[in-house]
Order: sequence, then C-alpha cells, then structure tokens
Amino acid sequence: MASSPNSEARAAAKLSTTEGFILGGIAACIAVTISNPAEVIKTRLQLQGELAKEGVVRVYRHAPDAFVKTWKNEGLRGLQRGLGPAILLNGSRLGFYEPFRREINELVGQSPEEQIPFTSVLAGASSGAVGASLGNPLFLIKARMQAYSPALPVGAQHYYKSSFDALSTIYRAERLRGLVRGIDAAILRTSMGSSVQLPSYNFTKNQLVKRGILPDNSASTFLASSFVSGACVCVVMQPADTALTRMYNQPTTQTAEGKVVGAFYKNPIDCLWKTFKAEGVRGWYKGSTAHFLRIAPHTIVTLTANDIIINLYKKLRDPR
Repeated sequence: MASSPNSEARAAAKLSTTEGFILGGIAACIAVTISNPAEVIKTRLQLQGELAKEGVVRVYRHAPDAFVKTWKNEGLRGLQRGLGPAILLNGSRLGFYEPFRREINELVGQSPEEQIPFTSVLAGASSGAVGASLGNPLFLIKARMQAYSPALPVGAQHYYKSSFDALSTIYRAERLRGLVRGIDAAILRTSMGSSVQLPSYNFTKNQLVKRGILPDNSASTFLASSFVSGACVCVVMQPADTALTRMYNQPTTQTAEGKVVGAFYKNPIDCLWKTFKAEGVRGWYKGSTAHFLRIAPHTIVTLTANDIIINLYKKLRDPR
C-alpha cells in the first residue's frame, strides 16, 4: 500500500533521538554561555549570611552590586567561573527531554507528536532527574567554582585550577562518595525545574498559535513562550536551588567512624528546614533576582534557539 504524501512529509520532518539530543544540546550550550554570569552572582548571594539570623555584614547588597564588584575585582574570568561544567550539564539535560517525551507518549498510546501536559511534565522531570544523576560531579564542581572568589569570599571556599583538577582533588580526598555528594538535592532541584520548563513553554506556544495570537514558527512566538516558561521555572525551583547550592558548597567533617559528611546539612530537606529556622522563607529566596536574571534569558535563549536550530536543520536536511 503506497504511503500518502502527508505521511511521507511527517516522517521526513521527524527528528531521530540522536538528532534531537544533539540539537537540544547545542541550543543549551549557547544559552548557558550567556546566562552563566547571572548564575555566579546567584550562587554567591545564596551563600551570603548562610544560617545567620541577623546582624551579618553583607559583602553584596543585591544582584547588581554583586555583578559590579565581581567584574571590578575578578573581571570576565570571575563572571564566567564554572562555565565548562555548566555547558556539559545543560547540554545533556535538554537533549534528553524530547526523546523521553516521545517514548512516554507512545507508552500511553498517544501520538509522539502530540503535546500532552501530563506526559510533558513527566518527561521534563525524568530528563532532569537523569541529567542531574549522571552529571552530579559536574554540578558539584560548578557550584564550588562559581562560589570561589579570591577578593570577596562568601561561604566555604574551594579553589580548583580547572574542572579536571576539581574532580581529581575531590576523588582523592573522598573517593566516589565525594563526587556524588548532594545528588539528592540535585535530583530534587532539577526535576522541579525541568518538570515546568519545557511543558510550560510548549503549552504556551501551542496556545498562542491555536488561538491565533501569534504565528507558528516565528521568533515572537518562541520569545513569548520562553519568557512565560522562565517565570514558571524561577518560582517553582528557587527553594530547591538554594538548598542545592548550600549542600554542594558546605565544608565537610569526619566522623568518629572515619566517614566524611557535610558539616551543616544531612540532606536537602534538612537544609531547607535549617535555612527556614535561621533565615525564614526569605532565606529560601536569597538570590532570586539574580536567579530570574539567569533563568529568564537562559530559558529564552535555550528554547528559542532550540526551535530555530531545529527548523534550520530540517530545511538543510530536507530541502524541497
């Protein structure tokens, strides 16, 4: 039986798992290079005044002040601390999403092309959890490298010459346990963020096109959808993000049994509870302005670039 022109067109337009992973990864790498300075500022603000109730002298007054001081004292290198591991992390997380979503859709008997809120959220959370689990050592060294400041230190300070030096130093001191430190916080944080980032983006984009508000496959549609997605991520993920930063950066201590453990927190829930008791809800949302300044452009560039790159790739791959 001959296939219809429409089915052939759909087959040609469909991306393979490998293609989706690579194209998503490229988009994420572009985005993280742009947004990394804001994440450096966010990390330092989250660590400032850690577990202190009041009366602490603040090194940084707010996000713009932290940006200016970092630039003056450390230059571009200071603002881009942790960029290497950040690129590797974000590329893998976005690349996992689309293959996961398509497989889950097929598993529940739906078309792989259809955007279903439930399966999209599940795919986002799953891709985030997988990315966080596989990339935990990179998450760990990224947070520590971003927190390090030779001029205006806040929180525990960990100096590493490079990503490789960081990984080898941690492994020599704590073995594999040191490299998976904070993995529960990473899964919680990334699952929460990923569960809303791509689903809210796709839902907004579909609604804008469906209701005739904006045209399909246009830059304005991509930008509007990305902005909504960035706001959703920032609201949902901030407390878990603060817990992740503090768990990764906390100093370690050795127990009587010779076990190396975190000096401040046992797990992300313990971190959130202790932060709340000492600093209130405001402690959970330290660095939220910098977080939004990071997540909004990061989400906009990631998802907009992802759609633009995919459309461009399809035109090059399937010329008419």
